[in-house]
Amino acid sequence: MSEASRLRVAFLGSPDFAVPTLRALIDAGHEVACVYAQPPRPAGRGKRERPTAVQAAAEAAGIPVRTPRTLRDPEEQAAFAALGLDVAVVVAYGLILPPAVLSAPRLGCVNVHASLLPRWRGAAPIQRAILAGDAETGVTIMQMDAGLDTGAMLLRRAVPIGPETTAAALHDSLATLGAQLIEPALAGLASGALTATGQPAEGVTYAHKLERDEGRLDFSRPAADLERSVRAFDPWPGAFLDLEGERVKVLAAQVLTIGALANAPGTVLDHEFTIACGEDALRPTRVQRAGKAPMATEAFLRGFPVAAGTILG
Repeated sequence: MSEASRLRVAFLGSPDFAVPTLRALIDAGHEVACVYAQPPRPAGRGKRERPTAVQAAAEAAGIPVRTPRTLRDPEEQAAFAALGLDVAVVVAYGLILPPAVLSAPRLGCVNVHASLLPRWRGAAPIQRAILAGDAETGVTIMQMDAGLDTGAMLLRRAVPIGPETTAAALHDSLATLGAQLIEPALAGLASGALTATGQPAEGVTYAHKLERDEGRLDFSRPAADLERSVRAFDPWPGAFLDLEGERVKVLAAQVLTIGALANAPGTVLDHEFTIACGEDALRPTRVQRAGKAPMATEAFLRGFPVAAGTILG
């Protein structure tokens, strides 16, 4: 990279999704002046404070890290402005950027968002795309404004969502894609070769934050919806059902196209653990009991037989 094309950058991100983009900026030769991440939080059995994945990666690379609880403090805003940035790159940071922060870098703030905007603005775009049965999703690089993922778009790239795609696999694919797109996006922004395009008014959807209890399988719904839930909630919050007072995670499942059934939703139909749904039936193929290793349903049933006619809670 020539000195003329080298940018002075701040990176704002927190989870492991953001780490590939941070590494891409470093590898491209940009000057990463500072990294901002969410503060360390208690984690694990000992509840010791653990830094975010981005903080750990930045410290390993010898980059200064700041972990403010808010960017609304005038002192924090002044410190950010004093960095003398060309641009800030934001990936799943988790804090709202006030106007004083958005306007501080010479080229503004650029966000790597895991959807094809304007579809799935918000906190959980990967999971919501799978839940909705979307055929594709992708990454959008946008110039940030004061709205929620409403900024003008610099680059968009799509990836397919297959019939077996899980949120975990899609997360990794989109993290890699975001890292691949950030350098051409910054180069185009800095040179003027890329013109940001406003998002269309049509097609806006919101990817609301995931709640832990969303993983509970509601067998009154169509089996196809539940199978997508199994894939969308991998790894968190995890799809689950209640069986004899025990919570059992469903890690993989298949739909049996049967149509409407006379059996009540939640009824176990056979010795293979096929479960009646509001439409068609769901057969878990991989499950996990609390405190146990994941296993094929066939192995699970050898140790925990479930009789046909059992109605799941």
